[in-house]
Amino acid sequence: MSDKWNAFVDEKIIVEPTGSGRLNGLTFAVKDVFSIAGYRNHAGNPDWYRTHEYATDHAKVIKTLLHHGAKLTGTVHTDELMYSLNGENVHYGTPVNPIDKTRIPGGSSSGSAVAVSAGLVDFSLGTDTGGSVRIPSSYCGIYGFRPTHGVVPIEGVIPLAKSFDTVGWMSKDLNLLIKVGDVLLNDQSEEGCFQQILLGEDAWALLKKHDKQALLSTIENTDNAEWKQISAEGLDEWANTFRILQGIEIWEEHGEWIQTENPTFGPGIAERFQWASTLNKLECNEQILLREKIIQDLSSLLGDDGILIIPSAPGAAPLLNLHGEKADKYRARAMQLTCIAGLAGLPQVTVPVNVHGLPLGLSFIANQNNDRKLLHWVNKLYGEK
Repeated sequence: MSDKWNAFVDEKIIVEPTGSGRLNGLTFAVKDVFSIAGYRNHAGNPDWYRTHEYATDHAKVIKTLLHHGAKLTGTVHTDELMYSLNGENVHYGTPVNPIDKTRIPGGSSSGSAVAVSAGLVDFSLGTDTGGSVRIPSSYCGIYGFRPTHGVVPIEGVIPLAKSFDTVGWMSKDLNLLIKVGDVLLNDQSEEGCFQQILLGEDAWALLKKHDKQALLSTIENTDNAEWKQISAEGLDEWANTFRILQGIEIWEEHGEWIQTENPTFGPGIAERFQWASTLNKLECNEQILLREKIIQDLSSLLGDDGILIIPSAPGAAPLLNLHGEKADKYRARAMQLTCIAGLAGLPQVTVPVNVHGLPLGLSFIANQNNDRKLLHWVNKLYGEK
């Protein structure tokens, strides 16, 4: 296998299936944060690799996939300690976006998205805390899924912010995305229809007019759709709440290691860790209370039969080497979209759409523990007829 896309950290890591089942004959790669027996994770940073031990067991989710007949064929790149949405890595290079090599692949599950988009594997595992499966899926023109928080076991995965971290997966084929979901998801939701179709006004307002019109024109069966304001406080306030609460958890998780080892981080990553170190959990009661309100509000909005449709990202993938104020503004807009499911722990599937020659994801969000119902409903709309 030739990796001209720089997707892989180690394509020689091969783990054969341990059983037989629905995933027979399929190959998958994993973001380099999943434990593999006898392997030492890089987590996108050489100092992490230097200071951590080899794993003694596979991550639980890998064991499940192997048991059902899938074959693990490599580890793939990530942003440093998963703390970015760009996919650019100063230490190991940036995976090449197969759709347009002049644009970023998105992160932090950059290698996972590129390996799938380039056809190097059938599907891949990533992690999604603040959009790290949904954003690269959108940029690389593939299907991606972030499950309800806690539904898919995360044991054996390097954490970023535990109350937000999820294991997600990606594929170029929607039927395969669903097949992987049927293997990994523990929820017992039944297949069925969503009767209440909602379009988030404030989310769609983040797109440029021509992108909004093009993406909306591709939505099927929305004659009875209702436009709704998602956030009473404003999505910018929601994104700020997410950013602060995530930052607190990140520093609680990795602050001691950073202070002890003084690792070298690239631009943007270093500044975010430095900012996270200044946060005080005792001063964030307002954000904690708002998150609780958001969970209640979205649960009430969606109920058992509601589905929320939003763009997955605020536009097509930005060009490589975008830094400074422009990069910060784009990231802020992206976080206003990704924080919705992130704050409330909701399942979200992103579907690739061609908008003016470049992919832009269309996302569907359901209430907690409606993961299988969501996947199968989207498959009825966009799967092979």
